[in-house]
Amino acid sequence: MPTAIAVTSADLVLPPTDGRTPHATVLPPPGTQPLDASLADARHLLDHHGHVIVVCPTSAPPAVAHRVLAVRALLESDRIALVRTDLPPLAAAVLVRQLRQLAGCDFSPGVLASAARLLAHYLYAGAVLGSVSRLDRVPVGLGSHLTGLLPGAHFAVLAGPTPQMVRIGSHETPLTGPEFPTQLLLARGRLQTDWPATTLVPGWRIQGPVQETALPAASPGWWGTGKLVEFVAHLPDLPVLYRLVASVRRETCHWCGLELIGDRCGFCAAPLPAPSAPGHHRTPATPASVPRQAGAVPPGHAGAVPPGNRTGAVPGGPAGAVPPGASPPALGPGTSALP
Repeated sequence: MPTAIAVTSADLVLPPTDGRTPHATVLPPPGTQPLDASLADARHLLDHHGHVIVVCPTSAPPAVAHRVLAVRALLESDRIALVRTDLPPLAAAVLVRQLRQLAGCDFSPGVLASAARLLAHYLYAGAVLGSVSRLDRVPVGLGSHLTGLLPGAHFAVLAGPTPQMVRIGSHETPLTGPEFPTQLLLARGRLQTDWPATTLVPGWRIQGPVQETALPAASPGWWGTGKLVEFVAHLPDLPVLYRLVASVRRETCHWCGLELIGDRCGFCAAPLPAPSAPGHHRTPATPASVPRQAGAVPPGHAGAVPPGNRTGAVPGGPAGAVPPGASPPALGPGTSALP
């Protein structure tokens, strides 16, 4: 079975992209499930999947993350990763779906957990807001706050990868979009506007029809208003996601021994030692085995890899296989791992 992907809210589970996308396990809130039941659920996931990656937004109540950490401590297991993300709710759900897609491939659990930080950099997440007076998660100037009090004022806000905000009207500055083809996902709140479809689709090279889904329950609180339309431009195709992750150099965590990409282990959160640190030797990367055709299925996707066979012997490679027109980041913002 592939590495289990678990989430702390049902809103983080989007419909699968195809019949081979693994499901995500929704962990009940601590107030609705006793600790003993949480321990039993975690044991079941570990027995059947070997490793578990739990995605928890930083906006969730502290008790939610504390429950995951308590379960991991009581089980004395180093096979449970808690990945925190400060992405907006809809983008966080897209990130979870991308991890689910990749979980069916031949990536080791450590690579999959640390890949969340990389994938977050390629999510262009924002919203059209009827007011920014209560928006505190994206930098907003005093002038915009005051303008947001005016009736009928609408704002287009980009939370990441680079925050940006413009007032919708005549001659507004375009939001900086992706330099590679993406698809657009919308979630409508109480704001009536077609601005994402009429402006972002032609300006951002959006491919295919605009997809829509239900607005996550956490979105009004995250954006500071229920008068919104949330959007995220994302890479939908598994072969592209596979090549993106496979292109990054693999390292071995000096603390827990799992593979990782980037500068921090997704399971134990240990940072990668500097190359000049005494006794540190980086494992050389090997050429990545990635699909050569856009429709090719990545290795391991058609059949699951048993947890016992996930020894970390997966292909890696030099940085370079990134979406067309994009620059590979140093594992960008949006996520972090907690011990």
